[in-house]
Amino acid sequence: MDLMEAASGAHFSGLRLDSGKPSSSPRTPSPSSFLSPDKNKQPFVIGVCGGTASGKTTVCDMIIQQLHDHRVVLVNQESFYRGLTAEEAEHVHDYNFDHPDAFDTEQLLECVLKFKSGQSVQVPIYDFKNHRRCSETFRQLNASDVIILEGILIFHDQRVRNLMNMKIFVDTDADVRLIRRIRRDNLERGRDVNSVLDQAGYFVPLGLYTKFVKPAFDDFILPSKKYADVIIPRGGDNHVAVDLIVQHIRTKLGQHDLCKIYPNVYLIQSTFQIRGMHTLIRDREITKHDFVFYSDRLIRLVVEHGLGHLPFTEKQVTTPTGSVYTGVDFCKKLCGVSIVRSGESMENALRACCKGIKIGKILIHREGDNGKQLIYEKLPNDISERHVLLLDPVLATGNSAGQAIELLIQKGVPESHIIFLNLISAPEGIHCVCKRFPSLKIVTSEIDASLNEEFRVIPGMGEFGDRYFGTDD
Repeated sequence: MDLMEAASGAHFSGLRLDSGKPSSSPRTPSPSSFLSPDKNKQPFVIGVCGGTASGKTTVCDMIIQQLHDHRVVLVNQESFYRGLTAEEAEHVHDYNFDHPDAFDTEQLLECVLKFKSGQSVQVPIYDFKNHRRCSETFRQLNASDVIILEGILIFHDQRVRNLMNMKIFVDTDADVRLIRRIRRDNLERGRDVNSVLDQAGYFVPLGLYTKFVKPAFDDFILPSKKYADVIIPRGGDNHVAVDLIVQHIRTKLGQHDLCKIYPNVYLIQSTFQIRGMHTLIRDREITKHDFVFYSDRLIRLVVEHGLGHLPFTEKQVTTPTGSVYTGVDFCKKLCGVSIVRSGESMENALRACCKGIKIGKILIHREGDNGKQLIYEKLPNDISERHVLLLDPVLATGNSAGQAIELLIQKGVPESHIIFLNLISAPEGIHCVCKRFPSLKIVTSEIDASLNEEFRVIPGMGEFGDRYFGTDD
């Protein structure tokens, strides 16, 4: 097996080489300057870090090959090396290419922000023989489903790290990396053997490997390992780790963007049945009977999904055949709390799933986007000892929900013991609730586009309580 790691990104989806310099752009971009008009279609950004010649590009290649049915772009940090000045080029053996200052991080950040906003990006091409950028050519990369950022110091800058959805550190033995570095520099970067050996320090005790490469690994690369979500021992030889990573990426690609941001938000997997029921209850011409019927079906699905997030204990029973079946026992300390009045529409489904369950009520006066006036609450006396299913079919601004959740916490309910069940949710409401209560879980059947100026969910389904209870005339 060839142990060498490729020197620069070989896989670029939508690659095009054009003549001409990249267009100039601000050097210190802010995230707000690249906001996408479609906030729900951001790419999944992966950072792959590790020591020099650790096998990073091999891991990237394996991920790309397995994600063949998605648009994937590989961006190598080495493309963003700063060009050397004449003086630096004259003393190139004294220049540290493994230091953070050797990279144009501002331009890298700008490119990633453009990718995140769905724009195409012009990536510079670096000439490793002459130690400068190719001024007449660039790589133009199109917007993609997955963006892979690969480099030895790709985790060094916090601003770049914050844009990543997944961070991978490739961990390979130092001796193996040294051998790969020698072979790569000799064969792929046009350096003669003596120069390679001198840079690697393999035969020269005080060579540049000892002077630059190893200290940079110890000072900058290894400390960044703590930021990794996944650490891959043995690099590209670890097929099991890469397979698991690809499975996770595929799962995330199938999720709504808000579920990527907030791991405590659970969107029920959409099917034609669920979409069909949503189509019916959102139709303003539907009869009250059909609205209630299909709403109840959807509510039952949301309740069942929410119950699946409760803790359980293992339990063995004896079947009628005399065999032993190992299963689970349901959570016993449970109650529901409905936010009056729409939340009461979800109580029957909860009672149908949990026989004899206690249900409390909270009434909050809503006026515009302000849901801070508590009118009434009636809760089980021992609610602090229970897991709570909070019921409200529509999560709009999140203000009323926040008031209800705050009350439950004041009553002694741990935040992590609350599961908030909705039929539809607005992104604004999800942001509001999840930022205030990061340990709470939200289960919903659809995430809508936004709120309008009247704080109604769009496309939404109107005033749910009025339509369900027949008081909308």
